[in-house]
Amino acid sequence: MQIGEKLKRQRILMGLTQEELADRTELSKGFISQLERDLTSPSISTLTDILQCLGMTLGEFFSEEPEDPVVFGDEDYFVKEDETLKNTIEWIIPNAQKHMMEPIRLTIAPGGSTYPDNPHEGEEFGYVLRGSVDIHLGNHTYRAKKGESFYYSSDKRHSLSSRSGALILWVSSPPSF
Repeated sequence: MQIGEKLKRQRILMGLTQEELADRTELSKGFISQLERDLTSPSISTLTDILQCLGMTLGEFFSEEPEDPVVFGDEDYFVKEDETLKNTIEWIIPNAQKHMMEPIRLTIAPGGSTYPDNPHEGEEFGYVLRGSVDIHLGNHTYRAKKGESFYYSSDKRHSLSSRSGALILWVSSPPSF
């Protein structure tokens, strides 16, 4: 296993220069440089000292936990089209239900809407990318157009509709779709 790149990445995350790490570990800057380029290998004791200065244990450093994906594209989206309500929902973060929020891309065709949602715990945020949308909260209706955002607590009956069609980035927490 080459450890140099991993050490360098952690050093940079900690905001340290090679010289600062060398001072903290009582090693030379040249030795730190050689380690990061995998030109030399440290003893277990030296590696433990370096990792302690970087806020890690040996176990954490050698852990091979797979990283969760960070960037998603069209091929990752789950799409649901509703002909009756004239809308399309695209879940843009796979498995978002396991997170505290769930962002979706919502396309409402002219004259379309979303299902009325009963009051529930949570909050919802939206950003209108195209068109305009009517936000129905309890007995009130609000309009948001392209470039505007909206936010509301989900504790009232709520739904969205659009007379002319709209594309919205919508985030709900906790996920409710």
